[in-house]
Amino acid sequence: MKFDNICVLGMGYIGLPTASTFASRGLHVLGVDVNPRVIETLKKGELHIVEPGLRPLVQDAIARGLLQFSQTPAAAQAFIIAVPTPFKGEKQADMRYVISATEAVVPYLRPGCLVVLESTSPPRTTTDLVRPILERSGLKAGRDFYLAYSPERVLPGQILRELVENARVIGGIDAASAAAGRDLYAAFVQGEIVTTDATTAEMVKLMENTYRDINIAIANEFSRLSDRFGIDVWEAIRLANRHPRVKILNPGPGVGGHCISVDPWFLVEAAPDITPLVHTARKVNDSQPHFVVNWMEQQLGSLSGKRVCALGLTYKPDVDDFRESPAVEVARLLQEKGALVQAYDPFVMREAEHGITATTDLAAALANCEVAVILVAHQEVRALKPADLGKVAAIFDTVNITDSPAWADTANQVFRLGCRKNGK
Repeated sequence: MKFDNICVLGMGYIGLPTASTFASRGLHVLGVDVNPRVIETLKKGELHIVEPGLRPLVQDAIARGLLQFSQTPAAAQAFIIAVPTPFKGEKQADMRYVISATEAVVPYLRPGCLVVLESTSPPRTTTDLVRPILERSGLKAGRDFYLAYSPERVLPGQILRELVENARVIGGIDAASAAAGRDLYAAFVQGEIVTTDATTAEMVKLMENTYRDINIAIANEFSRLSDRFGIDVWEAIRLANRHPRVKILNPGPGVGGHCISVDPWFLVEAAPDITPLVHTARKVNDSQPHFVVNWMEQQLGSLSGKRVCALGLTYKPDVDDFRESPAVEVARLLQEKGALVQAYDPFVMREAEHGITATTDLAAALANCEVAVILVAHQEVRALKPADLGKVAAIFDTVNITDSPAWADTANQVFRLGCRKNGK
């Protein structure tokens, strides 16, 4: 099949890069988002998210007349649904956005159309949730239109490159739907395009992130054990990883983002009786911010009234994504303990809803603090030298950027996560 025009629903971290990448390959693309501020921002050629290389790609596509934006869909040959699937209640998938986007497609569905769900979803979402909604149009999936699931598998900060270079899995409700999806993404994907069924494709995405979550959980438990036994977890990991079949990940303050910290819960929700390992790993990683705060309390005593600078709030370095961020949770827990928290993050202007006083001025954030906790290894944080924290009495490092002779010789008290060796 050949596609000339498509409609992408959801102009977030995946939808906007996907829409602009298709447009850069000559397809006419309508980007849809229900948030009027997002649409107005994009129509001006401005961006509401930060991703390297995305701004010029969007602006070029707009200038060429290949990328337009609207709050409502329009007729198209293919529809891509890339809306969020956040939590609700007790770690359950909130499918309201998927349902709403799917319903919005129904009036524009025509024979021969392709609909692709990209939103990370519990198994069988495509067949058991999306398909029945689309068939309210009177058309039948697999007979009158094509329906597929294709998970995004990209890393924030490298999205535009990985969209093109990474392998792409297309799961159709039938072979013809998978083939249609393959033809669509072949417009820009240079990596291998592999076809399968829709539920397998849904499972692939969940398995990938669950695998990573479990591996991070064991690293975080190793950090706790190392603290208990008085050794340096970072040294132990380096030595263990000399084994040719061992690759232990690094511990940290927890797991965040909208993938690794969320997706495993979809499996637990779908099959709680047979996912004890997945459930335990999630509990370990969700509790890591509490461990960090308790660790700080063990060294300092009461945190009440302490002036604490939290260095970093995003869920990972050098991106503007705060979703499910363990750094935000650490800052929040410190405030609950009575600490006076001043946070620094280079992307802080997007982070107003958590009630954390924050600034993009690193020096100002450190100026009046007596304790610093390093939570995110942003480039600006990695560049810190001991002299930059001269007035800070105690430094807690959860990401191991202070593991150097310069920091060993500083007059500051430096505590590294999972390292009680030599009192450090």
